[in-house]
Amino acid sequence: MTDGIVSRISGPVVLASGLEGAQMFDVVRIGELGLVGEIIRLEGNKATIQVYEDTTGLRPGEKVINTKRPLSMQLGPGLLTSIYDGIQRPLDVLRAQSGDFISRGNVIPALDQTKKWDFVPLKKKGDHVSPGEIIGEVQETPLIMHKIMIPYNVEGELTEISEGKYNVNEIVGSVQTNSSKVEIGLSSWWTVRVPRPVLRKLPPEEPLLTGQRVLDTFFPVAKGGTAAIPGPFGSGKTVTQQQLAKWADSNVIVYVGCGERGNEMTEVLTTFPKLEDPKSKRPLMERTILVANTSNMPVAAREASIYTGITMGEYYRDMGYGVALMADSTSRWAEALREISGRLEEMPGEEGYPAYLGRRLAEFYERGGKAIVISPEERVGSLTLVGAVSPPGGDFSEPVSQNTLRVTRVFWALDASLASRRHFPSINWLTSYSLYADNMGEWYKNNVANDWVSLRKEALEILQRESELQEIVQLVGYDALPEPEKGVLDTARSIREDYLQQSAYDEVDTYTSIKKQYLLLKTILDFGRKESDAIKKGSTSSKIGALESRKMISRIKWTKEEQVEQLVKDTVTIMEKEFNTLMIEVTT
Repeated sequence: MTDGIVSRISGPVVLASGLEGAQMFDVVRIGELGLVGEIIRLEGNKATIQVYEDTTGLRPGEKVINTKRPLSMQLGPGLLTSIYDGIQRPLDVLRAQSGDFISRGNVIPALDQTKKWDFVPLKKKGDHVSPGEIIGEVQETPLIMHKIMIPYNVEGELTEISEGKYNVNEIVGSVQTNSSKVEIGLSSWWTVRVPRPVLRKLPPEEPLLTGQRVLDTFFPVAKGGTAAIPGPFGSGKTVTQQQLAKWADSNVIVYVGCGERGNEMTEVLTTFPKLEDPKSKRPLMERTILVANTSNMPVAAREASIYTGITMGEYYRDMGYGVALMADSTSRWAEALREISGRLEEMPGEEGYPAYLGRRLAEFYERGGKAIVISPEERVGSLTLVGAVSPPGGDFSEPVSQNTLRVTRVFWALDASLASRRHFPSINWLTSYSLYADNMGEWYKNNVANDWVSLRKEALEILQRESELQEIVQLVGYDALPEPEKGVLDTARSIREDYLQQSAYDEVDTYTSIKKQYLLLKTILDFGRKESDAIKKGSTSSKIGALESRKMISRIKWTKEEQVEQLVKDTVTIMEKEFNTLMIEVTT
């Protein structure tokens, strides 16, 4: 280690001199408390350091120790069910040691160093092993089997491997390479700012099913895709991301609370451990990792928190799992970048953000994807990234929103006016889009129904037509509209109220399977077509709106999955009878 001294302090940015041989992104320990920091600029033997802890009380002249190691994470069994801060310190252990207020300078191992895990070898002594190959398994939680992999730069003969109980630091095997003997343990280390490599990325052709109708039907995100949820305060970003974390069709969830208000993160930290995984009926935390960095924590740790989260996501992707990462919110992360950039006296870009904001956002989202991971057996894993954006005043033209939209392929635009009308999820169907929808048309045809794509298109066209008609309604009133236009508005209202609106807090409506979504949407559109035909023959929208089958459609979304098919059949039967009777009345 090489010692230096503190020469200048500016909030979370510290200038140190005398650090000979230092490299960019080396981790350093500063002052008597040993505050954790990272070198972000070098000029000769002078280093600029961003400090991940509060620098109150730090003085010029205090010692700076270079660990000669970049910011890294310990990856191994025990990550799941854990709650970390922005630099992978376990918050529950910190609380047990120092109480509700975290004391500075604490360096605590990310993983429990004493817990013994049952290691089951899948390879035997003498086998040839390659980078990324799975040599054994540990049952990390009842939901997830943790796979122990050969490091990327290691290939050779497996000279030792043992079955039994081991902690994360103990050696379970060794590999003889051409040049040396490499010991393999249950855990490994990885630099958080360097993406874990993959063999090849695959095209996004399979949707990440979320159980949220507006997302799955109209604006789907692919497994391994990228999505942005921009929205103003109170529009439902956090609830939408929590719904995704609970219901998304992923094996592992990583939830990063990046710079959010303390009360919001408290809600997440207290409710998530109590949630039940809907598929296995086990605690949801058994497949979840939480990274909590609230707005009152140091900004430098906020900047690191999304890299901490995505590194853990990549690790489970490399095991062959589907991982979904929720970052709430990247705007707070960008604000941390802006503050540090200002203290470094860098030339500011638009609205004071650093000129490299777009590049940093692109680098983050590029780490997602569905990929064949490095391994001889061609494992496939996916990492889906969903980033919330909090534009000031709901202005989507601000730099973070615009730079995010350039690199993400799904845009879920949250609308404050919808939220104020109690329409949730308050995703605006006119401004949102998904560039994956066309790629996944074949999957929907093979796994849902042949007419899924045409139903989606028809529903979106009706909603677009409604938007145009609403301008006329505001001028002349609903009653002055011709009957065919009233029929369009009736169908659009049914799509909005019976399909797009969904209660996150109702036991039945909180999740809708893709099959139920298809049946519900098809029934709504069938009714709309019959209404249009009846109006052409001389019926009226008021008479059609009073039909019993119309009321039955409204009940479908509140019906349990196992009872939906029967209700839809009954609704269609009554619908046919009622419209036949109506047509007879009109023609006689």
